[in-house]
Amino acid sequence: MAKDTLTITDNRTGQSYDVPIADDTIRAVDLRQIKVAEDDFGLMTYDPAFMNTAACRSAITYIDGDKGILRYRGYPIEQLAEQASFLEVAYLLCVGELPTREQLESWKETITYHTYVHTNITKFLEGFRYDAHPMGMLLGVVGALSTFYPDAKDIHDPANRYLQRVRLLAKMPTIAAFAFRHSRGLPFVFPDNDLDYIGNFVNMTFSIGGRHKPNKVLQRALEILLILHADHEQNCSTSAVRAVGSSHVDPFSAISAGIAALYGPLHGGANEAVLAMLDEIGDKKNVPRFIDEVKGGGGRLMGFGHRVYKSYDPRAKLIKKVADDVFEQTGLNPKLEIALELERIALEDEYFVKRKLYPNVDFYSGLIYQAMGYPTEYFTVLFALGRMPGWLAQWEEMLLDKDQKIARPRQVYTGSEERPYVPLERR
Repeated sequence: MAKDTLTITDNRTGQSYDVPIADDTIRAVDLRQIKVAEDDFGLMTYDPAFMNTAACRSAITYIDGDKGILRYRGYPIEQLAEQASFLEVAYLLCVGELPTREQLESWKETITYHTYVHTNITKFLEGFRYDAHPMGMLLGVVGALSTFYPDAKDIHDPANRYLQRVRLLAKMPTIAAFAFRHSRGLPFVFPDNDLDYIGNFVNMTFSIGGRHKPNKVLQRALEILLILHADHEQNCSTSAVRAVGSSHVDPFSAISAGIAALYGPLHGGANEAVLAMLDEIGDKKNVPRFIDEVKGGGGRLMGFGHRVYKSYDPRAKLIKKVADDVFEQTGLNPKLEIALELERIALEDEYFVKRKLYPNVDFYSGLIYQAMGYPTEYFTVLFALGRMPGWLAQWEEMLLDKDQKIARPRQVYTGSEERPYVPLERR
């Protein structure tokens, strides 16, 4: 018997089956041979929310949740966040290797060339109500870009795919900034291509009557946050991009699916929920009482725990350092004292330690965004801006993976058996 196999005995029939093991996985289709009768469909796995199912092979992001490890293409997130630029990380994710100086300059120039959007996009945005959610605007505009670039449907041409990746990376800050301006009734500020990627976005967002005076500390803090959000393996929005992209739709439509998934409060809205929780607590002295309520089932501790990480989220450690730099510039946010006390007590309390509930990336990011001047409803737009290179890298990888077909999960049918139609007059 081969060593790398799993022997399964079907107690219904007494028959045994040897299933190959590769990369600590078995192929679900190998279970189809396990049948009671020859005309059976065969055995399936039942795994709601993909809790223990690998849907792809990927070389982009590695996570070890128990050890608190996150790497992009093998590079530790700590090193990238501290030393790299966002466009350098975007190149790494999309191309597969860190760029040389010449490659990075060419990458920057190419993206800078594509920052402008068609003037009809501004008219499209103006059609949204003044109180439209920025994520709804972002979702609509990115999806609409597929009608502006019909050539994007040629997804089997590598050069064309590269062009669409560049377009999305280049235009995303412009669209995101326009959504911000529209929600505030401010005139749109168009790209200033003398500025770098982050500086251009900040200028388009906050400029009033002239070029925005940059705060280099805050801009670098924003850049680090975008790097930390750039990819995170097969999360909900990435899975949405891959699933929709598997139909071979254009990348704008596939990416809009990721934005739609990120729009949900269980995915992109978590840092907003943290601020709501801190507002509910109200004061540092109320933290012990709130902790007791959570332990008693009377509340939720937002920003703690993660589906993957069972130790301290490595991104949360980095964000905590960023928070110190930001608040040194903006002044101390009163909510920070509450957050620090909440973290201190939770990390010492056996109830939370036993359940491996450690701060995640959302615990401090909302406080930082708020200190920078972004409203809570805009936080998820910033998340999407950071996640764009990851989505694009995952989309490209999915298309080139010969194992991938159009996504089509199976189901366990629980409805009625066959029954005759009853005429309306007899019902």
